[in-house]
Amino acid sequence: MKDISKKIEALTLELAGIRSVVGTRGENDVAERIYTKFKEMSYFRRHPHRLQYIPAAGDPLGRKSVLATVKGEGGNSNKTLVLIGHIDTVGTSDYGMLEEYATRPLELAEKLREVELPEDVLRDLESGDYLFGRGVFDMKCGVAILMTIVESIAQDVASFDGNLVFAAVCDEEGNSAGMLSVVPELLRLREQEGFEYIALLDTDYSAPRFEGDKTRYIYVGTVGKLMPSFYVVGSEAHGGDPFKGLDPNHLSSAIMLEIDFNTRYCDEAEGEVTVPPISIRQQDLKQEYSVQTAKASYLYFNYGTHSSGPDEVLAKVMAGAETAFRKVIDSLNAEYEKYCLANGFPHEKLPWQARVISYAQLYEAVKAEKGEEVDRVLAALEEKLLADDSIDERIYALRMVETLHSMWSDQRPVVVAYFSPPYYPHVYVRGESELEKKLLDAVREVIANTDVPYDIQLKKFYPYISDLSYATAPQDVDALDSLRNNMPGFGKKYYLPLEAMQELNLPVVNIGPFGKDAHKFTERVEKNYSFVVAPKLVYDTIMKLLR
Repeated sequence: MKDISKKIEALTLELAGIRSVVGTRGENDVAERIYTKFKEMSYFRRHPHRLQYIPAAGDPLGRKSVLATVKGEGGNSNKTLVLIGHIDTVGTSDYGMLEEYATRPLELAEKLREVELPEDVLRDLESGDYLFGRGVFDMKCGVAILMTIVESIAQDVASFDGNLVFAAVCDEEGNSAGMLSVVPELLRLREQEGFEYIALLDTDYSAPRFEGDKTRYIYVGTVGKLMPSFYVVGSEAHGGDPFKGLDPNHLSSAIMLEIDFNTRYCDEAEGEVTVPPISIRQQDLKQEYSVQTAKASYLYFNYGTHSSGPDEVLAKVMAGAETAFRKVIDSLNAEYEKYCLANGFPHEKLPWQARVISYAQLYEAVKAEKGEEVDRVLAALEEKLLADDSIDERIYALRMVETLHSMWSDQRPVVVAYFSPPYYPHVYVRGESELEKKLLDAVREVIANTDVPYDIQLKKFYPYISDLSYATAPQDVDALDSLRNNMPGFGKKYYLPLEAMQELNLPVVNIGPFGKDAHKFTERVEKNYSFVVAPKLVYDTIMKLLR
Protein backbone atom coordinates (compact mmCIF):
# COMPACT_ATOMS: atom_id res chain seq x y z
CA MET A 1 0.00 0.00 0.00
CA LYS A 2 1.42 3.37 -1.01
CA ASP A 3 1.82 6.17 1.50
CA ILE A 4 -1.72 7.48 1.84
CA SER A 5 -1.33 9.64 4.95
CA LYS A 6 -1.62 12.97 3.12
CA LYS A 7 -4.72 11.77 1.34
CA ILE A 8 -6.30 10.69 4.62
CA GLU A 9 -5.51 14.04 6.22
CA ALA A 10 -7.00 15.96 3.30
CA LEU A 11 -10.12 13.81 3.31
CA THR A 12 -10.47 14.24 7.07
CA LEU A 13 -10.46 18.02 6.60
CA GLU A 14 -12.95 17.76 3.73
CA LEU A 15 -15.39 15.60 5.71
CA ALA A 16 -14.98 17.68 8.87
CA GLY A 17 -15.91 20.75 6.82
CA ILE A 18 -19.39 19.32 6.29
CA ARG A 19 -21.50 20.06 9.36
CA SER A 20 -23.25 16.76 10.07
CA VAL A 21 -24.67 17.10 13.58
CA VAL A 22 -26.77 14.11 14.57
CA GLY A 23 -30.48 14.61 13.97
CA THR A 24 -30.00 17.22 11.22
CA ARG A 25 -30.06 17.34 7.42
CA GLY A 26 -26.28 17.66 7.56
CA GLU A 27 -26.02 13.90 8.04
CA ASN A 28 -27.29 13.48 4.50
CA ASP A 29 -24.92 16.19 3.23
CA VAL A 30 -21.90 14.17 4.32
CA ALA A 31 -23.48 10.90 3.12
CA GLU A 32 -23.96 12.42 -0.31
CA ARG A 33 -20.37 13.68 -0.41
CA ILE A 34 -19.08 10.21 0.48
CA TYR A 35 -21.36 8.61 -2.12
CA THR A 36 -20.13 11.05 -4.78
CA LYS A 37 -16.47 10.39 -3.97
CA PHE A 38 -16.98 6.65 -4.28
CA LYS A 39 -19.00 7.10 -7.46
CA GLU A 40 -16.05 8.92 -9.02
CA MET A 41 -13.67 6.01 -8.32
CA SER A 42 -12.89 3.89 -11.37
CA TYR A 43 -13.97 0.69 -9.59
CA PHE A 44 -17.47 1.97 -8.90
CA ARG A 45 -17.75 3.47 -12.37
CA ARG A 46 -17.29 -0.11 -13.59
CA HIS A 47 -19.57 -1.57 -10.89
CA PRO A 48 -22.15 1.13 -10.02
CA HIS A 49 -24.52 -1.48 -8.52
CA ARG A 50 -22.00 -2.08 -5.73
CA LEU A 51 -22.57 1.39 -4.36
CA GLN A 52 -25.87 2.24 -2.69
CA TYR A 53 -27.70 4.29 -0.11
CA ILE A 54 -29.33 2.50 2.80
CA PRO A 55 -32.21 4.62 4.18
CA ALA A 56 -32.61 4.72 7.94
CA ALA A 57 -35.84 2.78 8.47
CA GLY A 58 -38.83 4.96 9.36
CA ASP A 59 -36.67 8.04 9.80
CA PRO A 60 -38.68 11.32 9.63
CA LEU A 61 -35.54 13.15 8.45
CA GLY A 62 -34.96 10.71 5.60
CA ARG A 63 -31.38 10.10 6.70
CA LYS A 64 -29.29 7.49 4.95
CA SER A 65 -26.05 5.55 5.11
CA VAL A 66 -23.70 4.63 2.27
CA LEU A 67 -22.80 1.01 1.49
CA ALA A 68 -19.88 0.22 -0.83
CA THR A 69 -18.83 -3.32 -1.79
CA VAL A 70 -15.49 -4.30 -3.34
CA LYS A 71 -15.14 -7.83 -4.68
CA GLY A 72 -11.61 -9.09 -5.14
CA GLU A 73 -10.62 -10.63 -8.46
CA GLY A 74 -7.32 -12.17 -7.36
CA GLY A 75 -8.78 -15.49 -6.27
CA ASN A 76 -11.97 -17.35 -5.47
CA SER A 77 -12.27 -16.54 -1.79
CA ASN A 78 -15.67 -15.64 -0.41
CA LYS A 79 -14.08 -14.30 2.77
CA THR A 80 -15.50 -10.86 3.47
CA LEU A 81 -14.65 -8.20 5.99
CA VAL A 82 -17.26 -5.66 7.08
CA LEU A 83 -15.94 -2.13 7.69
CA ILE A 84 -17.98 0.57 9.44
CA GLY A 85 -17.60 4.21 10.40
CA HIS A 86 -20.15 6.79 11.49
CA ILE A 87 -20.56 10.08 9.65
CA ASP A 88 -22.53 12.13 12.20
CA THR A 89 -21.13 14.23 15.04
CA VAL A 90 -22.38 15.71 18.26
CA GLY A 91 -23.43 19.38 18.23
CA THR A 92 -21.20 22.45 18.11
CA SER A 93 -22.77 24.79 20.68
CA ASP A 94 -19.95 23.99 23.14
CA TYR A 95 -17.61 26.07 20.95
CA GLY A 96 -19.42 29.23 22.08
CA MET A 97 -18.13 32.29 20.23
CA LEU A 98 -15.95 30.04 18.08
CA GLU A 99 -18.87 27.91 16.85
CA GLU A 100 -18.61 29.09 13.25
CA TYR A 101 -15.07 27.69 13.15
CA ALA A 102 -15.93 24.32 14.72
CA THR A 103 -15.99 22.60 11.32
CA ARG A 104 -13.09 24.61 9.86
CA PRO A 105 -10.09 22.99 11.58
CA LEU A 106 -7.32 25.07 10.01
CA GLU A 107 -8.97 28.36 10.96
CA LEU A 108 -10.04 27.00 14.34
CA ALA A 109 -6.42 26.37 15.33
CA GLU A 110 -5.70 30.08 15.01
CA LYS A 111 -8.86 31.13 16.81
CA LEU A 112 -8.14 28.82 19.74
CA ARG A 113 -4.98 30.81 20.42
CA GLU A 114 -7.22 33.72 21.35
CA VAL A 115 -9.02 31.93 24.19
CA GLU A 116 -7.89 30.58 27.53
CA LEU A 117 -7.17 26.85 27.31
CA PRO A 118 -6.13 24.16 29.81
CA GLU A 119 -2.37 23.67 29.92
CA ASP A 120 -2.39 20.26 28.20
CA VAL A 121 -4.63 21.55 25.40
CA LEU A 122 -2.43 24.60 24.83
CA ARG A 123 0.64 22.37 24.76
CA ASP A 124 -0.92 20.15 22.07
CA LEU A 125 -2.05 23.21 20.09
CA GLU A 126 1.41 24.77 20.14
CA SER A 127 3.09 21.49 19.18
CA GLY A 128 1.43 21.40 15.79
CA ASP A 129 1.00 17.64 16.24
CA TYR A 130 -2.78 17.81 16.54
CA LEU A 131 -5.70 18.75 14.31
CA PHE A 132 -8.59 20.41 16.16
CA GLY A 133 -12.28 20.54 15.21
CA ARG A 134 -15.66 18.97 15.64
CA GLY A 135 -15.66 15.48 14.18
CA VAL A 136 -11.98 15.29 13.24
CA PHE A 137 -11.50 12.76 16.03
CA ASP A 138 -15.00 11.34 16.44
CA MET A 139 -14.89 10.09 13.80
CA LYS A 140 -14.25 11.60 10.39
CA CYS A 141 -10.58 10.70 10.51
CA GLY A 142 -11.63 7.06 10.98
CA VAL A 143 -14.04 7.29 8.04
CA ALA A 144 -11.31 8.88 5.90
CA ILE A 145 -8.95 6.00 6.79
CA LEU A 146 -11.47 3.39 5.63
CA MET A 147 -12.49 5.28 2.48
CA THR A 148 -8.87 5.72 1.43
CA ILE A 149 -7.96 2.10 2.10
CA VAL A 150 -11.04 0.87 0.21
CA GLU A 151 -10.08 3.07 -2.74
CA SER A 152 -6.47 1.86 -2.63
CA ILE A 153 -7.53 -1.80 -2.65
CA ALA A 154 -10.14 -1.20 -5.37
CA GLN A 155 -7.46 0.30 -7.64
CA ASP A 156 -5.65 -3.04 -7.62
CA VAL A 157 -8.66 -5.33 -7.31
CA ALA A 158 -7.13 -7.79 -9.79
CA SER A 159 -4.64 -8.92 -7.15
CA PHE A 160 -7.01 -8.68 -4.18
CA ASP A 161 -8.35 -12.00 -2.88
CA GLY A 162 -11.42 -11.48 -0.71
CA ASN A 163 -14.16 -8.89 -0.37
CA LEU A 164 -14.89 -5.71 1.56
CA VAL A 165 -18.24 -4.23 2.54
CA PHE A 166 -17.90 -0.68 3.84
CA ALA A 167 -20.78 1.10 5.57
CA ALA A 168 -20.63 4.83 6.33
CA VAL A 169 -23.51 5.03 8.80
CA CYS A 170 -25.64 7.87 10.09
CA ASP A 171 -27.11 8.48 13.57
CA GLU A 172 -24.44 6.72 15.64
CA GLU A 173 -24.48 9.60 18.12
CA GLY A 174 -28.26 9.20 18.43
CA ASN A 175 -30.15 5.93 18.25
CA SER A 176 -27.97 4.09 15.69
CA ALA A 177 -30.72 4.10 13.06
CA GLY A 178 -28.05 3.86 10.37
CA MET A 179 -26.32 0.73 11.64
CA LEU A 180 -29.61 -0.93 12.58
CA SER A 181 -30.79 -0.49 8.99
CA VAL A 182 -27.49 -1.74 7.58
CA VAL A 183 -27.54 -5.04 9.54
CA PRO A 184 -30.41 -6.62 7.52
CA GLU A 185 -28.76 -5.40 4.31
CA LEU A 186 -25.53 -7.17 5.29
CA LEU A 187 -27.48 -10.41 5.62
CA ARG A 188 -29.12 -9.84 2.24
CA LEU A 189 -25.72 -9.25 0.63
CA ARG A 190 -24.33 -12.36 2.26
CA GLU A 191 -27.11 -14.43 0.77
CA GLN A 192 -26.96 -12.76 -2.64
CA GLU A 193 -23.17 -12.80 -3.06
CA GLY A 194 -22.31 -15.94 -1.12
CA PHE A 195 -20.11 -13.91 1.22
CA GLU A 196 -18.44 -15.54 4.19
CA TYR A 197 -18.25 -12.79 6.78
CA ILE A 198 -15.29 -13.15 9.13
CA ALA A 199 -15.29 -10.00 11.28
CA LEU A 200 -16.46 -6.41 11.58
CA LEU A 201 -13.83 -3.66 11.80
CA ASP A 202 -14.51 -0.12 13.02
CA THR A 203 -12.15 2.86 13.15
CA ASP A 204 -13.81 4.86 15.91
CA TYR A 205 -11.59 6.97 18.11
CA SER A 206 -9.12 5.78 20.73
CA ALA A 207 -8.12 8.02 23.63
CA PRO A 208 -5.90 7.95 26.74
CA ARG A 209 -7.55 5.91 29.49
CA PHE A 210 -6.02 7.93 32.31
CA GLU A 211 -3.98 11.11 32.82
CA GLY A 212 -0.59 10.72 31.16
CA ASP A 213 -1.51 7.51 29.32
CA LYS A 214 0.73 7.17 26.23
CA THR A 215 -0.49 3.73 25.13
CA ARG A 216 -2.27 3.23 21.81
CA TYR A 217 -5.04 0.65 22.02
CA ILE A 218 -6.64 -1.83 19.66
CA TYR A 219 -9.88 -3.27 20.99
CA VAL A 220 -11.19 -6.71 20.07
CA GLY A 221 -14.73 -6.57 21.44
CA THR A 222 -16.82 -3.76 22.88
CA VAL A 223 -18.65 -2.62 25.99
CA GLY A 224 -22.43 -2.95 26.12
CA LYS A 225 -25.04 -0.66 27.60
CA LEU A 226 -28.33 -1.08 29.40
CA MET A 227 -30.56 1.57 30.97
CA PRO A 228 -32.01 0.12 34.19
CA SER A 229 -34.86 2.38 35.27
CA PHE A 230 -37.05 2.73 38.36
CA TYR A 231 -40.62 3.94 38.69
CA VAL A 232 -40.88 4.86 42.37
CA VAL A 233 -44.34 5.00 43.95
CA GLY A 234 -44.57 6.60 47.38
CA SER A 235 -47.49 7.68 49.50
CA GLU A 236 -48.42 11.35 49.35
CA ALA A 237 -48.82 13.47 52.47
CA HIS A 238 -49.23 17.07 53.56
CA GLY A 239 -45.89 18.81 53.90
CA GLY A 240 -46.81 19.65 57.49
CA ASP A 241 -47.31 16.00 58.41
CA PRO A 242 -44.71 14.19 56.30
CA PHE A 243 -44.39 11.03 58.40
CA LYS A 244 -47.89 10.05 57.26
CA GLY A 245 -46.51 9.52 53.79
CA LEU A 246 -43.48 8.08 52.00
CA ASP A 247 -41.67 10.58 49.81
CA PRO A 248 -40.75 9.00 46.44
CA ASN A 249 -37.98 11.59 46.06
CA HIS A 250 -36.45 10.32 49.30
CA LEU A 251 -36.65 6.76 48.01
CA SER A 252 -35.32 7.54 44.53
CA SER A 253 -32.46 9.46 46.13
CA ALA A 254 -31.63 6.40 48.22
CA ILE A 255 -31.55 4.32 45.03
CA MET A 256 -29.31 6.98 43.52
CA LEU A 257 -26.93 6.78 46.49
CA GLU A 258 -26.90 2.99 46.29
CA ILE A 259 -26.19 2.65 42.56
CA ASP A 260 -24.71 5.88 41.19
CA PHE A 261 -20.90 5.66 40.86
CA ASN A 262 -20.91 2.48 42.96
CA THR A 263 -18.12 0.23 41.69
CA ARG A 264 -19.88 -2.81 43.17
CA TYR A 265 -22.10 -2.60 40.10
CA CYS A 266 -19.21 -2.57 37.62
CA ASP A 267 -19.10 -5.49 35.21
CA GLU A 268 -15.78 -7.32 34.80
CA ALA A 269 -14.28 -9.75 32.32
CA GLU A 270 -10.62 -10.82 31.96
CA GLY A 271 -9.46 -8.06 34.29
CA GLU A 272 -11.20 -5.29 32.32
CA VAL A 273 -13.83 -3.42 34.28
CA THR A 274 -16.65 -1.15 33.08
CA VAL A 275 -17.22 2.30 34.51
CA PRO A 276 -19.76 2.24 37.36
CA PRO A 277 -23.40 3.10 36.63
CA ILE A 278 -24.04 6.80 36.17
CA SER A 279 -27.44 8.49 36.49
CA ILE A 280 -28.89 9.98 33.33
CA ARG A 281 -32.14 11.31 34.79
CA GLN A 282 -33.93 11.70 38.10
CA GLN A 283 -37.15 13.63 38.71
CA ASP A 284 -40.52 13.44 40.41
CA LEU A 285 -43.74 13.30 38.41
CA LYS A 286 -45.79 15.91 40.24
CA GLN A 287 -47.18 18.38 37.72
CA GLU A 288 -48.15 21.32 39.95
CA TYR A 289 -46.89 23.15 43.01
CA SER A 290 -48.65 22.37 46.27
CA VAL A 291 -47.68 21.46 49.83
CA GLN A 292 -48.48 17.84 49.06
CA THR A 293 -45.51 15.53 48.64
CA ALA A 294 -45.19 13.77 45.29
CA LYS A 295 -46.86 10.45 44.56
CA ALA A 296 -44.22 9.10 42.16
CA SER A 297 -40.77 9.74 40.74
CA TYR A 298 -38.43 7.99 38.34
CA LEU A 299 -34.77 7.68 37.53
CA TYR A 300 -32.53 5.72 35.19
CA PHE A 301 -28.88 4.86 34.82
CA ASN A 302 -26.31 4.23 32.12
CA TYR A 303 -25.04 0.73 32.95
CA GLY A 304 -22.02 -0.73 31.13
CA THR A 305 -21.64 -4.47 30.57
CA HIS A 306 -18.77 -6.76 29.63
CA SER A 307 -20.29 -10.16 30.38
CA SER A 308 -23.63 -9.77 32.19
CA GLY A 309 -26.90 -10.18 30.32
CA PRO A 310 -30.06 -8.10 30.80
CA ASP A 311 -31.50 -10.69 33.20
CA GLU A 312 -28.40 -10.56 35.42
CA VAL A 313 -28.29 -6.77 35.42
CA LEU A 314 -31.99 -6.50 36.28
CA ALA A 315 -31.60 -8.89 39.21
CA LYS A 316 -28.59 -6.95 40.48
CA VAL A 317 -30.18 -3.49 40.38
CA MET A 318 -33.44 -4.79 41.86
CA ALA A 319 -31.47 -6.14 44.82
CA GLY A 320 -29.78 -2.76 45.12
CA ALA A 321 -33.12 -0.93 45.04
CA GLU A 322 -34.46 -3.20 47.77
CA THR A 323 -31.42 -2.46 49.92
CA ALA A 324 -32.03 1.26 49.41
CA PHE A 325 -35.74 0.87 50.22
CA ARG A 326 -34.94 -0.91 53.52
CA LYS A 327 -32.45 1.80 54.46
CA VAL A 328 -35.10 4.48 53.88
CA ILE A 329 -37.62 2.66 56.08
CA ASP A 330 -35.05 2.15 58.84
CA SER A 331 -34.04 5.80 58.68
CA LEU A 332 -37.65 7.03 58.69
CA ASN A 333 -38.50 4.90 61.70
CA ALA A 334 -35.46 6.21 63.58
CA GLU A 335 -36.25 9.83 62.74
CA TYR A 336 -39.95 9.40 63.51
CA GLU A 337 -39.13 8.00 66.94
CA LYS A 338 -36.90 11.02 67.64
CA TYR A 339 -39.63 13.37 66.39
CA CYS A 340 -42.32 11.78 68.56
CA LEU A 341 -40.05 11.80 71.60
CA ALA A 342 -39.19 15.47 71.09
CA ASN A 343 -42.88 16.42 70.91
CA GLY A 344 -44.16 14.04 73.55
CA PHE A 345 -46.30 12.18 70.99
CA PRO A 346 -47.07 8.46 71.25
CA HIS A 347 -44.87 6.47 68.86
CA GLU A 348 -45.73 3.55 66.60
CA LYS A 349 -43.62 1.92 63.96
CA LEU A 350 -44.36 3.26 60.46
CA PRO A 351 -46.31 0.89 58.16
CA TRP A 352 -43.96 0.84 55.16
CA GLN A 353 -42.51 -2.34 53.68
CA ALA A 354 -39.70 -2.59 51.11
CA ARG A 355 -41.14 -3.80 47.80
CA VAL A 356 -39.30 -3.98 44.49
CA ILE A 357 -40.82 -5.71 41.46
CA SER A 358 -40.03 -5.87 37.76
CA TYR A 359 -42.23 -4.52 34.99
CA ALA A 360 -42.95 -8.11 33.93
CA GLN A 361 -44.08 -8.94 37.47
CA LEU A 362 -46.28 -5.83 37.57
CA TYR A 363 -47.88 -6.85 34.28
CA GLU A 364 -48.62 -10.35 35.58
CA ALA A 365 -50.19 -8.93 38.77
CA VAL A 366 -52.44 -6.52 36.86
CA LYS A 367 -53.29 -9.15 34.25
CA ALA A 368 -54.44 -11.49 37.01
CA GLU A 369 -56.86 -8.80 38.22
CA LYS A 370 -58.00 -7.19 34.97
CA GLY A 371 -57.67 -9.94 32.38
CA GLU A 372 -57.85 -8.79 28.75
CA GLU A 373 -58.73 -5.25 29.78
CA VAL A 374 -55.10 -4.51 30.60
CA ASP A 375 -54.04 -5.37 27.04
CA ARG A 376 -56.77 -3.17 25.55
CA VAL A 377 -55.77 -0.22 27.73
CA LEU A 378 -52.06 -0.59 26.93
CA ALA A 379 -52.78 -1.01 23.20
CA ALA A 380 -54.83 2.19 23.17
CA LEU A 381 -52.07 4.01 25.02
CA GLU A 382 -49.45 2.71 22.58
CA GLU A 383 -51.48 3.98 19.64
CA LYS A 384 -51.77 7.41 21.23
CA LEU A 385 -48.10 7.62 22.13
CA LEU A 386 -46.91 6.40 18.73
CA ALA A 387 -48.93 9.16 17.07
CA ASP A 388 -46.93 11.82 18.91
CA ASP A 389 -43.40 12.14 17.47
CA SER A 390 -42.38 14.47 20.30
CA ILE A 391 -42.45 11.61 22.81
CA ASP A 392 -39.10 9.86 22.90
CA GLU A 393 -38.45 6.23 23.76
CA ARG A 394 -37.68 6.90 27.42
CA ILE A 395 -40.88 8.85 28.07
CA TYR A 396 -42.84 6.26 26.11
CA ALA A 397 -41.57 3.52 28.44
CA LEU A 398 -42.36 5.64 31.51
CA ARG A 399 -45.94 6.29 30.40
CA MET A 400 -46.48 2.58 29.88
CA VAL A 401 -45.24 1.81 33.40
CA GLU A 402 -47.34 4.62 34.90
CA THR A 403 -50.52 3.46 33.22
CA LEU A 404 -50.00 -0.20 34.02
CA HIS A 405 -49.39 0.62 37.67
CA SER A 406 -52.46 2.87 37.83
CA MET A 407 -54.62 -0.18 36.96
CA TRP A 408 -53.31 -2.20 39.90
CA SER A 409 -55.51 -2.40 43.00
CA ASP A 410 -52.41 -2.41 45.21
CA GLN A 411 -51.36 1.24 45.50
CA ARG A 412 -48.97 0.81 48.43
CA PRO A 413 -45.43 2.17 47.94
CA VAL A 414 -43.42 0.11 45.49
CA VAL A 415 -40.43 0.38 43.17
CA VAL A 416 -40.96 -0.96 39.63
CA ALA A 417 -37.73 -1.83 37.85
CA TYR A 418 -37.63 -1.86 34.04
CA PHE A 419 -35.36 -1.07 31.11
CA SER A 420 -35.50 2.14 29.10
CA PRO A 421 -34.16 2.14 25.52
CA PRO A 422 -31.60 1.94 24.03
CA TYR A 423 -29.82 -1.39 24.39
CA TYR A 424 -26.28 -2.02 23.17
CA PRO A 425 -25.13 -5.64 23.53
CA HIS A 426 -21.55 -6.11 24.66
CA VAL A 427 -19.34 -8.13 22.34
CA TYR A 428 -17.01 -10.37 24.34
CA VAL A 429 -14.47 -12.02 22.02
CA ARG A 430 -13.37 -14.96 24.15
CA GLY A 431 -11.50 -16.82 21.43
CA GLU A 432 -13.86 -19.80 21.62
CA SER A 433 -15.11 -19.83 18.01
CA GLU A 434 -12.94 -20.11 14.90
CA LEU A 435 -13.80 -16.55 13.85
CA GLU A 436 -12.87 -15.22 17.29
CA LYS A 437 -9.56 -17.11 17.29
CA LYS A 438 -8.75 -15.87 13.80
CA LEU A 439 -9.43 -12.25 14.74
CA LEU A 440 -7.43 -12.38 17.97
CA ASP A 441 -4.50 -14.11 16.25
CA ALA A 442 -4.52 -11.62 13.37
CA VAL A 443 -4.53 -8.56 15.62
CA ARG A 444 -1.83 -9.96 17.91
CA GLU A 445 0.37 -10.71 14.90
CA VAL A 446 -0.16 -7.27 13.39
CA ILE A 447 0.78 -5.59 16.69
CA ALA A 448 3.86 -7.79 17.09
CA ASN A 449 5.07 -7.03 13.56
CA THR A 450 4.45 -3.27 13.62
CA ASP A 451 7.68 -1.34 14.16
CA VAL A 452 6.59 2.07 15.42
CA PRO A 453 7.63 4.30 18.33
CA TYR A 454 4.39 3.64 20.20
CA ASP A 455 3.34 1.14 22.83
CA ILE A 456 0.37 -0.60 21.17
CA GLN A 457 -1.72 -2.90 23.35
CA LEU A 458 -4.63 -5.23 22.71
CA LYS A 459 -7.67 -4.79 24.96
CA LYS A 460 -10.87 -6.82 24.99
CA PHE A 461 -13.54 -4.12 25.25
CA TYR A 462 -13.82 -0.87 23.33
CA PRO A 463 -14.85 1.36 26.25
CA TYR A 464 -17.15 3.80 24.45
CA ILE A 465 -20.69 2.99 23.33
CA SER A 466 -20.67 2.43 19.57
CA ASP A 467 -22.24 0.67 16.60
CA LEU A 468 -19.84 -2.24 17.14
CA SER A 469 -22.50 -3.60 19.49
CA TYR A 470 -24.88 -4.39 16.65
CA ALA A 471 -22.64 -6.96 14.95
CA THR A 472 -24.21 -9.60 17.17
CA ALA A 473 -26.75 -10.18 19.95
CA PRO A 474 -26.96 -12.56 22.91
CA GLN A 475 -27.99 -16.09 22.02
CA ASP A 476 -29.28 -16.70 25.56
CA VAL A 477 -33.08 -16.93 25.47
CA ASP A 478 -33.50 -15.93 29.13
CA ALA A 479 -31.39 -12.80 28.65
CA LEU A 480 -33.40 -11.61 25.66
CA ASP A 481 -36.75 -12.51 27.23
CA SER A 482 -35.79 -10.40 30.24
CA LEU A 483 -35.03 -7.51 27.91
CA ARG A 484 -38.23 -7.81 25.86
CA ASN A 485 -40.52 -8.38 28.83
CA ASN A 486 -39.11 -5.53 30.88
CA MET A 487 -38.61 -2.84 28.22
CA PRO A 488 -41.99 -1.18 27.59
CA GLY A 489 -42.36 -0.32 23.93
CA PHE A 490 -39.85 -2.87 22.68
CA GLY A 491 -40.83 -3.77 19.13
CA LYS A 492 -43.29 -0.84 18.94
CA LYS A 493 -41.58 2.44 19.81
CA TYR A 494 -38.08 1.00 20.03
CA TYR A 495 -36.98 -1.44 17.37
CA LEU A 496 -33.90 -3.62 17.47
CA PRO A 497 -33.34 -6.32 14.80
CA LEU A 498 -32.24 -8.88 17.38
CA GLU A 499 -32.77 -11.91 15.15
CA ALA A 500 -30.75 -10.33 12.33
CA MET A 501 -28.01 -9.37 14.79
CA GLN A 502 -27.94 -12.93 16.13
CA GLU A 503 -27.66 -14.25 12.59
CA LEU A 504 -24.86 -11.83 11.67
CA ASN A 505 -22.96 -12.85 14.85
CA LEU A 506 -19.55 -11.35 14.09
CA PRO A 507 -16.54 -10.69 16.32
CA VAL A 508 -15.49 -7.06 16.22
CA VAL A 509 -12.32 -5.00 16.34
CA ASN A 510 -11.73 -1.26 16.65
CA ILE A 511 -8.50 0.23 15.29
CA GLY A 512 -8.97 3.94 15.50
CA PRO A 513 -7.10 7.23 15.33
CA PHE A 514 -5.61 8.58 18.56
CA GLY A 515 -6.62 11.89 20.06
CA LYS A 516 -8.24 13.60 22.99
CA ASP A 517 -11.41 15.27 24.24
CA ALA A 518 -14.12 13.69 22.08
CA HIS A 519 -17.39 15.59 22.55
CA LYS A 520 -15.53 18.67 23.89
CA PHE A 521 -14.68 21.89 22.07
CA THR A 522 -11.03 20.90 22.46
CA GLU A 523 -11.58 17.71 20.41
CA ARG A 524 -8.39 16.91 18.55
CA VAL A 525 -6.65 14.11 16.68
CA GLU A 526 -2.93 13.36 16.78
CA LYS A 527 -1.67 13.56 13.22
CA ASN A 528 1.22 11.08 13.00
CA TYR A 529 -0.42 8.10 14.67
CA SER A 530 -3.82 8.78 13.11
CA PHE A 531 -2.77 9.51 9.53
CA VAL A 532 0.27 7.22 9.29
CA VAL A 533 0.30 4.42 11.87
CA ALA A 534 -3.40 3.63 12.37
CA PRO A 535 -4.07 3.25 8.61
CA LYS A 536 -1.20 0.75 8.35
CA LEU A 537 -2.59 -1.22 11.30
CA VAL A 538 -6.03 -1.25 9.66
CA TYR A 539 -4.65 -2.29 6.27
CA ASP A 540 -2.42 -5.02 7.72
CA THR A 541 -5.33 -6.39 9.78
CA ILE A 542 -7.56 -6.50 6.70
CA MET A 543 -4.93 -8.38 4.73
CA LYS A 544 -4.10 -10.73 7.58
CA LEU A 545 -7.75 -11.66 8.07
CA LEU A 546 -8.47 -12.19 4.38
CA ARG A 547 -5.33 -14.24 3.76
